[in-house]
Amino acid sequence: MTASFSPAWALVVLLAAVGSVSLASASASVADAAVGADVPHRVSLGCAGAADIAIEQGPGTTLPSGIPSYTVDIINRCSGAGRRADCAISGIHVRCGWFSSVTLVEPTKFRRVAPDDCLVNDGKPLLADDTISFEYANSFAYKLSVAKASCVHPAADTSD
Repeated sequence: MTASFSPAWALVVLLAAVGSVSLASASASVADAAVGADVPHRVSLGCAGAADIAIEQGPGTTLPSGIPSYTVDIINRCSGAGRRADCAISGIHVRCGWFSSVTLVEPTKFRRVAPDDCLVNDGKPLLADDTISFEYANSFAYKLSVAKASCVHPAADTSD
């Protein structure tokens, strides 16, 4: 009997083989999608706050000292029927452990404000389809996940 795999499972196996994701986390995402569970990259109208923020992290260039670096993209995936202002998300806080970097990360983009609490974009709104990108260097990658974020009008005062 020959086993057959869906294209999604083939992608999971490929990504796990090259080390981009863990097999457990990727297969859980595919399984959730297969049974219709909520997935983080939904397509609907209007702002959903933290559910609309995606964090993608991958390997960067190794420093001359041998310390690995990691690239991070924090993306507002909200779809506001063509109106970017309907999908402004501010006060984005990320669970980040004791985040630190051997190289400077621009603090207006991403900074640790407390243990396991990092602030994105100085707390200011990230419009639909906007991305904040940065690179950090450390002996290991930090597990980053969205803790909270709020839908706002982009002109609103978002001081945190």
